[in-house]
Amino acid sequence: MNILIVFDTRYGNTMKLVEAASQGAQEAGAKVKVTRTKVVEPEAIIPKNEYWKAAHEKFIKFPEWSLDDCKWADGLIIASPTRFGNMSAPLKMFIDGLSPLWLTGDLIGKPAGCITSTSSMHGGQETTLVSMYFPLLHHGMIIVGVPYSVKELITTSRGGTPYGATSVSGHLANQGPNEEELAIARALGRRVAEVAGKLRGT
Repeated sequence: MNILIVFDTRYGNTMKLVEAASQGAQEAGAKVKVTRTKVVEPEAIIPKNEYWKAAHEKFIKFPEWSLDDCKWADGLIIASPTRFGNMSAPLKMFIDGLSPLWLTGDLIGKPAGCITSTSSMHGGQETTLVSMYFPLLHHGMIIVGVPYSVKELITTSRGGTPYGATSVSGHLANQGPNEEELAIARALGRRVAEVAGKLRGT
């Protein structure tokens, strides 16, 4: 199975969940390609925040997504920090850029999972994940969540939902995902890969 991950991040917490999801998909036998969204923020403002600067230096090293990546993929995981209960503008730009694949139906029948990170417990994790679902459904994709057989989903006291992998980063965004949040992200990656394999008949 080929799994594509497309992500945006500000302070690096979403990126850490993406790394865990990638690990989970690889454990399920998938080939994983991790790509980033286009940088839209003015480069001059990024170094003014130490957390943003450090995360951006890692973020920019990932290749920017392409339509060929999406055609290659048997499954898709998208990830974004929360912006007022919704996905970020760069991730929305990625989704808006998929119109050619909507016209050809390239994404129909492929599984997709979603990831987000918020600064607070009630900062819009589930609304952000669900906002990601809508365009994926328009593409005919199959939404993959996290079942309660993943024990960390029951024991977590911070992030992690049946709608997708999440983390709570704290009001300074310097609180990385804990082990339960990372375990849920790995489980999501594993499930997307497993579903992709079943749909392919492998």
